[in-house]
Amino acid sequence: MSVLPSPPFVPVEGIHNFRDLGGYPLSTIPSKSVRRNIIFRCAEPSQITPNGIQTLKSLGVTTFFDLRSGPEIENMKARSPVVEIEGIDRVFVPVFVDKDYSPEQIALRYNDYASSGTGGFTRAYQDILQSAPPSYRHILLHLAEKPEQPCVIHCTAGKDRTGVLAALILELAGVDRDTIAQEYALTELGLKAWRPIIVEHLLQNPALEGRREGALNMVSAR
Repeated sequence: MSVLPSPPFVPVEGIHNFRDLGGYPLSTIPSKSVRRNIIFRCAEPSQITPNGIQTLKSLGVTTFFDLRSGPEIENMKARSPVVEIEGIDRVFVPVFVDKDYSPEQIALRYNDYASSGTGGFTRAYQDILQSAPPSYRHILLHLAEKPEQPCVIHCTAGKDRTGVLAALILELAGVDRDTIAQEYALTELGLKAWRPIIVEHLLQNPALEGRREGALNMVSAR
């Protein structure tokens, strides 16, 4: 397995795409940057190992914010059960309260999401922004009121709902948009090891049957 660049990636055994959202320079004050080791982003943590838990505790993580919906978690629990970690609060803040927004359901909702164009991504991300304010507000208030308490933000792959929020946080902090786009694109590296498994699972979806290129596009961050 290839070693991911650190920073920003942090090797947490059993969690894919785990990285620090800090360290990026502010466009308004180039001598300043987003604080490191305060905000982390990742994919769902159901396969975390005891070593991974120790890493989280060494990072001082106090809170996990789960952006997934209730139906999504219910549908995933057989293969990806919810993990509760002693000493770390899991806060359920779904972007979509009663919708299954897993990659499989996105494929059904936005048929062209899996095409080579950007139309499906644009519609999906607009949908996220329209539904996310209560969820994102909760997390932003945490950052404002408890700036010394490191937290982790995740959805399923840590790409779409998590990526939109990460971009908003960096923009609010004053990071330029080219840098924000580069941070988003790091998911290509973060999901590389997990991508074959995700793609095979997606190909079982009727909306993507036989469309390997489309499934690969769905888990890309180009």
